[in-house]
Amino acid sequence: MESTFYQLSARTPKGATIPMADYKDKVLLIVNTATQCGLAPQFDGLEALHQKYKDKGLVVLGFPCDQFRGQEPESNETVEQVCKLNHGVTFQLTEKCDVNGPQTQPVFQYLKKELGGFLGSGIKWNFTKFLIDRHGQPYKRYAPITKPEAIESDIQKLI
Repeated sequence: MESTFYQLSARTPKGATIPMADYKDKVLLIVNTATQCGLAPQFDGLEALHQKYKDKGLVVLGFPCDQFRGQEPESNETVEQVCKLNHGVTFQLTEKCDVNGPQTQPVFQYLKKELGGFLGSGIKWNFTKFLIDRHGQPYKRYAPITKPEAIESDIQKLI
């Protein structure tokens, strides 16, 4: 049976649809990001994983979110440019979105339901990470403080 995950979509900062079905047979690392967060140096680690494994089937998707102390002041028009300039980001970013509350982006609604967190299913902070296998099945959830390089062994298992 096909994963419900592949029925979901997101939007690029410019408004184009990103169907999750485009990532069938890929391993996805989905992260809620924020350029002004103290954890923003993780952009560098996420980009390093992207560069190292993109040709082996890894896709990194960053979902900019301003729900945690206003740490994503960038607009959809500027977020990609700022991430590229400050952290060399070339992986796909989405439009700014909510990861908690009534307007939660559907990808995060699904992931939170499938992989609840330590203190419940809500997202507690920026840079919460979700790893999804090649069949669209959520594999593991990682805390914001988990550095991207600490996820590498799990990525290697799935690709």
